[in-house]
Amino acid sequence: MERGLLWLPLLAIFFWLAWSGWHEYQKLEAYKSWAKQFERAKYDIYAVLGQNNSDLTWGKPTAKGPINLVTFSLKEVQSVRLLVDNQVVNLETPPERGRKIALEFILPEVGDSVKVPFTQISLAVDWGKFLQRELRIEN
Repeated sequence: MERGLLWLPLLAIFFWLAWSGWHEYQKLEAYKSWAKQFERAKYDIYAVLGQNNSDLTWGKPTAKGPINLVTFSLKEVQSVRLLVDNQVVNLETPPERGRKIALEFILPEVGDSVKVPFTQISLAVDWGKFLQRELRIEN
């Protein structure tokens, strides 16, 4: 009897892990079908991001597809900055670690910006450098 009670929490953890994996798989499959419409796209647990020409669309991934989608044009963006732990860092010399990572797009309206969260600094740096090159081409 006692052994059965000891295994019960492990069984609950197993089912929770299985459910979490299935849920994440569903989010990834929904992202794949959403991303087909873009030339370039990224997925991570915090945000999805897609680019078509000069338009960027980002939102939060869910099992039914991205929600809270926001679209803006690179033509409207003044600059792209990398934020690590709410501090602006250089794209050429980013820190190795950070808890809160985002690309910030500064728009012409005073104080208006769009922050797209990332899980990895290296992925944010790659996107930041690419979008800065695109910005220079646009302007």
